[in-house]
Amino acid sequence: RCDCGNQLALAMQQIEAAGRGVLVYLRGHEGRGIGLGHKLRAYNLQDDGRDTVEANEELGLAVDSREYGIGAQILRDLGVQSMKLMTNNPSKYIGLKGYGLTVSGRIPLLTLITSENKRYLETKRVKMGHIYGTEHNSGNVKTDSVEDSNSNGVTSL
Repeated sequence: RCDCGNQLALAMQQIEAAGRGVLVYLRGHEGRGIGLGHKLRAYNLQDDGRDTVEANEELGLAVDSREYGIGAQILRDLGVQSMKLMTNNPSKYIGLKGYGLTVSGRIPLLTLITSENKRYLETKRVKMGHIYGTEHNSGNVKTDSVEDSNSNGVTSL
């Protein structure tokens, strides 16, 4: 259902193509921070007709409980001050700016929309403000450059 594996692969391809970048992988972010066990329970509710947001709420869980402070600290420790952020999630973009990092742009990770993930991705777009294209996504990000003269790294969270 989720597109996280495809997004990870696409982010790594984009960083490789750029010749530089940072990918921060934070443990504890499974299921938008609810953990694998709760994620599986949420999947059961989704099988019964709830969307991803409704399932989390019915379980008494936050829609997205992730924190990005550790990721911001890692980036600062690595010397990253300015970046173009690869994400579809507006919370990550806003969150990093709140930690004093300059986010000079956002590069959406537009993975293929399939019959299996279409409802899930549409819920994230409508209810959580995520960026997604249409079912015609080719799996490629926009043609924006993944680095610029003001950026010392491409970062994906």
